[in-house]
Amino acid sequence: MKHHGREAVLQRLEASPETAARLDALVATLARWAPRINLVARSTLETVWTRHVEDSAQLLDLVPTTARRWVDLGAGAGFPGLVIAAIAAERAPDLTLTLVESDSRKAAFLGAAARQMGVDVTIRISRIEALTSDAFDVVSARALAPLPKLLEYAAPLLAPNGVAVFPKGEGWKGELTEASERWHMATDVRPSVTHRDAVILVLSEIARE
Repeated sequence: MKHHGREAVLQRLEASPETAARLDALVATLARWAPRINLVARSTLETVWTRHVEDSAQLLDLVPTTARRWVDLGAGAGFPGLVIAAIAAERAPDLTLTLVESDSRKAAFLGAAARQMGVDVTIRISRIEALTSDAFDVVSARALAPLPKLLEYAAPLLAPNGVAVFPKGEGWKGELTEASERWHMATDVRPSVTHRDAVILVLSEIARE
């Protein structure tokens, strides 16, 4: 399958040959598994580099460089978790990634992709609500749930100075307004580099009102 945008995305990411090889392995594994299980919308496979890889990669620049433990909720097809792992292997080698996925078939894909990529990640086959309280520096989730629900998931898992990074589409203002009725948080809204109407919400100091 011809993938549109690969070279341009790798150039924008300033990806080394090693990082490019890890991302290629992720995309190739996704292409093999996608016909069997629902990982991403089939219509996005040809534009996977811009629609999923680059969209995921931008999150790494938005978290503190001191972050050491990152958990990705509803990790599914590995976006952003495995993309972050591919880049962090070189740029942030002390960063550990935990990928949480309740669907055992998707978790199997994550394991197969991680092996092909040569990245070391922890895969938890679990419902998010069943995770024991932990202390992660970063919590991410992409296309998983509305913001109020994401905050319920993230709050028990965040370290005291931790941040949540949630990519959101054009309806993000409504979600933020609804969430603000029940939650206090410091909000940093960053424009998405891949979608004009999309943003990444970088949230800290999350607490119930």
